Amino acid sequence: MDFGSAVILAGGKSSRMGFDKQYLQVKNSYLLCYHQRQLAEVFNQIIVVTNTPELYANTPFVMVRDEITHKGPLGGIHIGLKTARSRQVYLLACDMPNIHLGYIRFMQQRLSNTRAKACITRFGDWIEPFNAFYSRSIIPKIEDYLGRGHHSLFQFLKELDTLYMAEQEARLFSPDWSMFLNLNTRKDFEAWRSTGPDLGCDLPRAPETC
Repeated sequence: MDFGSAVILAGGKSSRMGFDKQYLQVKNSYLLCYHQRQLAEVFNQIIVVTNTPELYANTPFVMVRDEITHKGPLGGIHIGLKTARSRQVYLLACDMPNIHLGYIRFMQQRLSNTRAKACITRFGDWIEPFNAFYSRSIIPKIEDYLGRGHHSLFQFLKELDTLYMAEQEARLFSPDWSMFLNLNTRKDFEAWRSTGPDLGCDLPRAPETC
């Protein structure tokens, strides 16, 4: 099964963070460039869904904008899947700083033995829609779902043939669940910076390359 493409959903205002999360920085590079260096070990095509492609001039990213606008994450997933070359596509949100390549490979292995249209991790009664895989074959389903006036990603996933990874399986790779961490607020950002990579300022200069 083909797994060569990854999509990062980026951009949009963040009222709780106070600025666009795309400006978060790791060692003088945008957080997305930090993502790219890690994901390039597994994926040969990395797509960023963003309304500010100028931030990533001269980078290895393939940059696209929502084709179906104002539909939340499903709009980004839709154009990401349409742009991807592979059959199964890895999806990540730009504010998720902790990538676990071992878990990505584990999901790929599990998917290879199924015809599932998505691979999502459970967290109790909750599900984690990112750090996940989606099949390009669901593009028509997304278009139909959005065309009917719906936009809830969680409700949409109930309509798919989804392979769910058990919480206990995921915790073998990330016991503290940090690979699903979202940096939603400045407090989250500062806490991660205190334990994670050496981050720069909140509003960095645009790097020439990743």
